[in-house]
Amino acid sequence: MIKKLGVILVFMVFSALWLAAPARAERRGLGLGVILGEPTGLSLKSWTGRTTAIDAAAAWSFGREDSLHFHVDYLVHDFNLLKTSKGRLPVYYGIGGRIKLEDKTRIGVRFPVGVSYIFDDAPLDLFAELGPILDLAPRTEFTLSASIGLRYYF
Repeated sequence: MIKKLGVILVFMVFSALWLAAPARAERRGLGLGVILGEPTGLSLKSWTGRTTAIDAAAAWSFGREDSLHFHVDYLVHDFNLLKTSKGRLPVYYGIGGRIKLEDKTRIGVRFPVGVSYIFDDAPLDLFAELGPILDLAPRTEFTLSASIGLRYYF
């Protein structure tokens, strides 16, 4: 139990530090919203540059065992791949970490890929994402998450 709490504490500290990075890019401030799918819960995003961001989720996973899921990802956005007449539609990819609190806590590396629609006239973004995950503990295993979401920027 103490080991699990230590892992969670370290994860939360790194998450808070990454999310506290200055938001200097697409949307100023912090984006807070919902993520639906696998997992389902709360989503955060903070831009760290013109094309880079940190995103995180604290959510419920409905996999083999219902469990809490936490992830933090570093994302790179390509704003030139898809063009729209209104708003912006970047494709993004990245790398991050995931902790899933089951009977045996699972720790893995995420490789998210997605697309996000950024509204011109509202502080919102919509996103759809696939998250291939390589679990490293308690055993090596490949899984996949998929979700859609909406965030409001403060």
